Amino acid sequence: MRRLPIYLVLDVSESMAGDPLAELGHTMESIVDSLRQDPHALESVHLSVIAFAGKAQLIVPMVELMTFYPPRLPLGGGTALGAALDELMTRIEVDVKKTTADQRGDWEPIVYLLTDGRPTDNTDHAIARWQRHFASRAHLIAVTLGPAADLALLKRLTDDVVAMESASAEALGRFAKWVTASVAAQSQAIDIAEGTSSRLSIAKAEEAGINLIKQSDVSSWAPMDERVAVFTGRCHRTSRPYLLKYASVAVPGTFSTGDWDHFYGLEGCYPLEESYFEWSSIVPLHAALSTSQIEGVPPCPHCGARTTLAKCSCGKLMCCNGPGVQQCPWCDQSVEFVAESHGAGFDMTRGLG
Repeated sequence: MRRLPIYLVLDVSESMAGDPLAELGHTMESIVDSLRQDPHALESVHLSVIAFAGKAQLIVPMVELMTFYPPRLPLGGGTALGAALDELMTRIEVDVKKTTADQRGDWEPIVYLLTDGRPTDNTDHAIARWQRHFASRAHLIAVTLGPAADLALLKRLTDDVVAMESASAEALGRFAKWVTASVAAQSQAIDIAEGTSSRLSIAKAEEAGINLIKQSDVSSWAPMDERVAVFTGRCHRTSRPYLLKYASVAVPGTFSTGDWDHFYGLEGCYPLEESYFEWSSIVPLHAALSTSQIEGVPPCPHCGARTTLAKCSCGKLMCCNGPGVQQCPWCDQSVEFVAESHGAGFDMTRGLG
């Protein structure tokens, strides 16, 4: 039986922290569970998963549908799309069997690339390599999750770009149903019409509530640079890391220009694993945001300390229970905290998002 390889290339950057990342995991489970109900897909579909944040890595090698187990998705700082494309092309070279005189090769791979932001690495070489050597060998569908993705760049990569308003459970649920129906139809078509090489059709995406992006749409879908602000800190008691995520909010009086003011409301504070730093870009971001531009200070998710926005002289954030001397979990030096004056603020280094 000739295989139908499916690659899921997933953005696991900081802006996906919280519910979006959890829903992405549920989406994988839903797609796999549904495809397993289709006998044609069960025989031909093989799946692989590549994740990318500040770095890109294969997290599930190519396996048959029945033995696929949805992985726990990592989280990191940065959106290394160029690295993700390089990893994808490497895996296609390794995984996909070519037709030879002795064997029939695999069907054309289908790639679903899901991202919610703009790349933080250089993608020019990877896109040129894809167009030169892989665009005719694999069908790549780029899926944007929310308004911040760089549609112009994705259109350079593939003609097939679709957009969802967010990474919400409802939106990803529609995406899962569409992918399941499309892949099942493709696996049935190649089973019946052995020897044909027609590509998966994305024409029915709009029927599923997913927007097809045309080249003429690109200029009107400009990414919003300041959609989220993320910060990383450590618990002063356990040294375990956490991620603060703030979402841009509109401020009355700015609507006349159509711009967003740089003001953010708390979306959540999430405990992190140390693997977060392994998945994050080593390129520093010298962008800062003042505490006077944010609303909401959550307690520490590890020890319950009342603030997660205490700053050591080393420049890193930590949790704190109030004024007094504490040891910084980043640099181990003793630091004395005092009560913040009303209206005062300090700058915090932002993550790559």
